[in-house]
Amino acid sequence: MYPSEHFIVAFLPALGYVLLRDGRLPSLQFVGVIFAGSQFPDLIDKPLAHQFGVLPSGRVFMHSLPIALPFLLVLGWYGWTTDRHRVGAAFAFAHLSHLLADNYRAFLGPRPTVPPDLLWPFTQHVSRPAVPAWGGTGGINVSLWTLFSVVVVATLCYLLVVDLRERSRLSR
Repeated sequence: MYPSEHFIVAFLPALGYVLLRDGRLPSLQFVGVIFAGSQFPDLIDKPLAHQFGVLPSGRVFMHSLPIALPFLLVLGWYGWTTDRHRVGAAFAFAHLSHLLADNYRAFLGPRPTVPPDLLWPFTQHVSRPAVPAWGGTGGINVSLWTLFSVVVVATLCYLLVVDLRERSRLSR
């Protein structure tokens, strides 16, 4: 799926939830969290697999439930302890919607199965070409995605550090 499609798959149910529950449009912060969560598996896995060759595929690690679920539990705990339940839940929902969207054919096919990538490293990953179809001539799109990933993940890390500092300052 394209990044915009992952965002739409995560955003529309979240938008419906906020409209029904609150009777208003979601905040920009909420939309930003949905965007980040819906892209997060690809922001991590695609550069590590296609740019740096650290992962065997662009659909393992943060695309894998044994890795993603503990990460999302820690994120949920952080949201709970900082009284940001909806933010933590929104990120987790968007992340999980990404995994569902990447694998919907296996789940909804005539013989539903759990794709092996979802259980990596406990199962063998699905073989894919070394350079993905979206990689472009000379892998330029891989390089651009890696740059985009670095900017987004660095921004998320910066916001987390700022938040942690603010929280520690307030608790003194």
